[in-house]
Amino acid sequence: MARREKKRINPRFVALCLAAVFAISAGGFGIWQLLHPGVPGKNVKAPDYVTEDLLTENPWSRPGTELEKIRGVVIHYVGNPGTSAEANRSYFESLKDGTEDIYASAHFIVGLEGEVIQCIPMTEWAYASNQRNEDTLSIEVCHPDDTGMFSPVTYDRLVELTAWLCDTFDLTTADVIRHYDVSGKDCPKYYVENEDAWQQLLEDVNNAIAALKEARANEKS
Repeated sequence: MARREKKRINPRFVALCLAAVFAISAGGFGIWQLLHPGVPGKNVKAPDYVTEDLLTENPWSRPGTELEKIRGVVIHYVGNPGTSAEANRSYFESLKDGTEDIYASAHFIVGLEGEVIQCIPMTEWAYASNQRNEDTLSIEVCHPDDTGMFSPVTYDRLVELTAWLCDTFDLTTADVIRHYDVSGKDCPKYYVENEDAWQQLLEDVNNAIAALKEARANEKS
């Protein structure tokens, strides 16, 4: 019987594969994107505390453009004190006829009572963060007064939602930014004017991410 020759792995092929993986990683794709090819956010179900109330597809607030990647989460404030999540969602919807000549929306709005409305699918652009619309998910946050400071219940929900997004899409708090960090706009106002408050928010998000990972690990053990 003839001896079967053992197949040898071509080292050049291995090197090319490794180079491709590193190139993808350098391009901002996380483990989630590697394991879930295609449109990011597809088949991802938001937590139970999120109410889906999607905007009508239109050129001004929901263009329907597919996200090719998710590299971050951008935090905003609504800039209209005392208004609810529903009121701000209705404002985005009202832009669809183009009479105001304004492009604006967000994936999520966190309300004064901790309610969350999803306005845009996690597979599509929102008009929220200038040149980062193409690779981020956006969160608008309601606030009770002109300071722009979030109430405790709103703050806690924002931390919870942001941590869930980071955990789901393999992001870290280094990928959580303010609208200010993109365009220099004073948004979210209180967390631009008070850098220590912003850093505390990031720390709270980081702790919430760790808690999610620990809970998942305990479920598996």
